[in-house]
Amino acid sequence: MNLKQTLSVVLISAATTTVAMFGYDSFIRKPGPLQENIGKLPASYAGFFDSNNNIPGQPVDFQAASQASVPAVVHITTVIGTNQASNNLPKTKKNPFGDIFGEDFFDDFFNGPQMKSMPQRASGSGVIISEDGYIVTNNHVIDEATEVMVTLNNKKQYKAKVVGADPSSDLALIKVEAKVLPFLLYGNSDNVKVGQWVLAVGYPLNLETTVTAGIISAKARSLGLNSRKSNSPIESFIQTDAAVNQGNSGGALVNTNGELVGIVSAIASPTGAYAGYSYAIPVNIVKKIINDLLQYGTVQRAYLGISYLPDNAPDEEKTKLGFKEGQGVLVREVTKEGAMANSGIQAGDYIAKINGTKVNTGSEMVEQIAGYKPGDKITVNYIRNGKEMTTNVTLKNKTGSYEIVKNSVINKLGAELQTLDKKKATELRVKGGVVVTKINAGIIDDQTRMRDGFVILKANGTETNSIDELNAILAKSPKQITLEGFYPGYDGVYQYPIEIGE
Repeated sequence: MNLKQTLSVVLISAATTTVAMFGYDSFIRKPGPLQENIGKLPASYAGFFDSNNNIPGQPVDFQAASQASVPAVVHITTVIGTNQASNNLPKTKKNPFGDIFGEDFFDDFFNGPQMKSMPQRASGSGVIISEDGYIVTNNHVIDEATEVMVTLNNKKQYKAKVVGADPSSDLALIKVEAKVLPFLLYGNSDNVKVGQWVLAVGYPLNLETTVTAGIISAKARSLGLNSRKSNSPIESFIQTDAAVNQGNSGGALVNTNGELVGIVSAIASPTGAYAGYSYAIPVNIVKKIINDLLQYGTVQRAYLGISYLPDNAPDEEKTKLGFKEGQGVLVREVTKEGAMANSGIQAGDYIAKINGTKVNTGSEMVEQIAGYKPGDKITVNYIRNGKEMTTNVTLKNKTGSYEIVKNSVINKLGAELQTLDKKKATELRVKGGVVVTKINAGIIDDQTRMRDGFVILKANGTETNSIDELNAILAKSPKQITLEGFYPGYDGVYQYPIEIGE
């Protein structure tokens, strides 16, 4: 190739490069209609980028959080001695409480003899919350246990005593006699966000301490689990995809700072093994329940005094009530003696905020109210005909008063009670009484064969027509009590002697 040919090739190459660069600058590098406003994101944009168009967040390291939480999570083993035996009660064709408990309710319990069974062993997890040995776990981990043993991460073992339990929230507090124990600090579950990394720490399947990681999948989930043990359940679970199995119950859900944000409680599974989702009780609910058990010996539950449209209500019911999405929790009824009776709120209104915190679902509202006690004053924002209004409400306890509930003898019974209404009393041809609507862990379950639905007519030979009357009678005879009554639909009067002890 001569000099002339070489120069021609160079000139052609230079020209080609110039055209290519011009095309890139004009059609690619130059901002198009979508790109030119990349620095001016619309107000409705979800916020994936920060103000400098950078993706926030850094790679997460779970080592520090694991090191902080593993020593503070314990293995709990229990011995459960069941003492059920035959009640020899006939099968009933008609249950007078069918409208309350369901037509076949009693058949589940009285359909045949119930034989004594051998003691069973079970296990779960727990979280140390103080250096002097207080441990949080699930109520279902220690429910009906006659012996509770705690094994620390360092293999030291202690016998634990149950300080208190709350079936409504599925939480329990136990204590071991030890000092200078490692413990977890409380976080703030209100600040937990969907998509945030969390760790589940516990003793699944009887393995040693196990740490799994996942993200927050959802908040304020209501599953209906606690309704099996309580007529007024507290449910507003944190949902995660951290792997959890049997034995994780009562363990820790921690954030990447190593702070406790929840107590692992349940898994969603068709087989009983982990299938993708697990659920934890928010730590803000845990703090309130545990502090009540420590300070008062029983949970100080506050009530708004309303019934509301449940989160899982069928579409037909929502249509019938004219439910509008996004306005809040639809009030169906305001009880006459409840906290909201004189608040101005009416059936058909929407509860939109509790003390400034927005609530879109019933479970979110329950979570907020669970943080208060009777006598606390709160601000409620509600919507009527599209207009938002505000009212002040003083919360009440279950009996309709503002008083703190003391850990009386009636609380130790371990049963949920309801005064027999006048209409039902007339139908049953009795003057009055107290219905045992649900038996939980406690003295009645430990010492008797009483079943849900029993109607108490007398306590220590004295007639009782209300919960207040029963409480007054029990207060005079705190050590030994005989409850006398009947089961609707069955012949005969039944007596249950009970030793309260100290």
